[in-house]
Amino acid sequence: MEFKEGNGWKCCFDPERGLYTAQIGGGVNCDLYEITKEIYDRVDAPDVEWPSRLICDGRHLFMSVDDRCGPPYTVVFDHDYEKLCPWSSAVVSGRTWNDDFTDAVVETLTCEANNREQRRAKRAEREKNKKKKQ
Repeated sequence: MEFKEGNGWKCCFDPERGLYTAQIGGGVNCDLYEITKEIYDRVDAPDVEWPSRLICDGRHLFMSVDDRCGPPYTVVFDHDYEKLCPWSSAVVSGRTWNDDFTDAVVETLTCEANNREQRRAKRAEREKNKKKKQ
């Protein structure tokens, strides 16, 4: 794995899988993203003032928040986040949002549009499995 790192962010290229991922923050205040090669190549360019803004253009995988503004919580946008980012220092914090609530947020917020296709497929799979059990 190849890494690029800066103040508050870290990006990884996994050449075996051709996968680019990134982390903003760390531990209980952490966001994980799947990013493009273009973002990875550009994130440490001298003219990029805020690399984290560039990373946020990727597909959000995971978010944990423990910022003293309320109770800690975790949002799992892609349940494969640990497989996609085995290198990260992300820590589940507080309660984890349930899938139905996360699906609603993804459908509502424009900033989470990159997750809609994946979440819709997973929701259809969950509903299919639920019908099989009935």
